Amino acid sequence: MKRYAWVLVALLWVIWLLNYLDRQVIFSLFPLIRADLHLSDVQLGLLGTAFLWVYAVASPLAGYLADRIGRKRMVVASLIVWSAVTWATGQARTLPQLLAARGLMGISEACYLPAGLALIAGWHGEKTRAKATALHYSGLYLGMVIGGWLGGRLGENYGWRMAFTALGVFGLAYAVVAALGLREAEPVQAAPVRKGFLAAAAEVFRLPGYPVMFAVFGATSLANWVIYTWLPLYLYERFGMRLEDAGFAATFYLQAGSLAGVALGGWLGDRRASAGARGRWGLQAAGLALAAPFLFAAGWTASPIILFCGMAAFGIGRGIFDANAMPALCQIAPDHLRSTGYGLFNLIGPLVGGLVAAAAGALKSSIGIGGTIQIAGVILLTSAILLARNRQVV
Repeated sequence: MKRYAWVLVALLWVIWLLNYLDRQVIFSLFPLIRADLHLSDVQLGLLGTAFLWVYAVASPLAGYLADRIGRKRMVVASLIVWSAVTWATGQARTLPQLLAARGLMGISEACYLPAGLALIAGWHGEKTRAKATALHYSGLYLGMVIGGWLGGRLGENYGWRMAFTALGVFGLAYAVVAALGLREAEPVQAAPVRKGFLAAAAEVFRLPGYPVMFAVFGATSLANWVIYTWLPLYLYERFGMRLEDAGFAATFYLQAGSLAGVALGGWLGDRRASAGARGRWGLQAAGLALAAPFLFAAGWTASPIILFCGMAAFGIGRGIFDANAMPALCQIAPDHLRSTGYGLFNLIGPLVGGLVAAAAGALKSSIGIGGTIQIAGVILLTSAILLARNRQVV
C-alpha cells in the first residue's frame, strides 16, 4: 500500500502536467493567434479570462461532486473532456469559437484538482502529505515550462493549431492509463447528515481559519495570473526576444524556482505537521513574504537578468505556499469536506486571476504590464501579513 501511494502520485503527476500544459500553451501563441484572427490586446486577455472565470464558477460544485460520487471518476472524466476540448481549440476559426473552447476547458479542468489532491490526501498521512503534494505540484511547474517552450516551437515551425491538436490526442490516450491505474484509498467518509452544496459550503466557511485561507489564495492567484498570462508577450515586446525564447524564459526561471520552493515547502511542512494548521500557515506566510519584494522588483527593472532572478525567487516563495495548501486544509477539514474546500479555493483564485488577466490588457497602454506586476507584489506582501496573523485563530 505504501508503494502504491507513491504510484498514485506519479499517475496524477502526469495528469496535472497535462492540465497546465493544455491551459498554458495558448499564452505563448498569443502573437500568432493575434495575427491570424486579427485580435486586440483586450481580446487576447479575454481568452485568459474566459477560461479562468468558468473554471472558477465550476470549481466549487466540482469539488462537492468529487466528495460524493468518487474522486477517481471525477479525475478520469475531467481528463477525457479537457483533452477533447484542447483538440477542438486548434480547429477554432473565430474569437467566439476560441472563447467557447476556453470556457469548456475551464469546466472540465475544474473537475481535476480538488479530486486529485483529495486522492493524494487519502493515501498519505501527515508524515508524507506535504511531500506528496509537493511532488504532485512539480507537474504543474514542469507543464508550464514545457507549455511555454513547446507552444512557441510548434507555433513557429508548424502554426499555432498544431500544438492544440497534438496535446489533445496525447491526453485522450493517457486517459486509458489513468482509468486502469488509479484507485480510491477507501470510500470517502460520509458526512453525519448528507448535505446539499450550499450547506456544505457554509460548513467549510465555518472551519477555523478558512475564510483567511480563502482570501489569501485569491490574492496569490492574482500574482500568478499576471505572470502566466502576460509575461511572454511582455518579454517579446519590451526586450525584443524571439517568440520561442520569450515563451521559454517566461516560464523556466519561475518554474525552476517553484520546483525548489515546493520541495522545500513539502519537507518543512511535514516537519511542522505536529504544530497543526498554524504551523503550515506560518510557513505559507513566510513563502509569500519572500516572494513579494522579488515580484515587485521584477516589474520595476529594465534588466532581463534582474527580472529572471525575481521570477525565480517569486517561484520559491510560491512553491512553499502551494505545497502546504491542501495539507493545511486537511488539518482543519474532515475528509468529506476536503474536495469541497479546495473547490472553493479554486473559485476565488481564478475569479481574481481572470479579472487581472483582462485588467492588465486594458491597463497595458497606461501603467504597462510591469506596473501591474509591481501592484501584485504589494498585494502579495499584504497577504503574507494576513496569513501570519491567521496563526492566532486556531
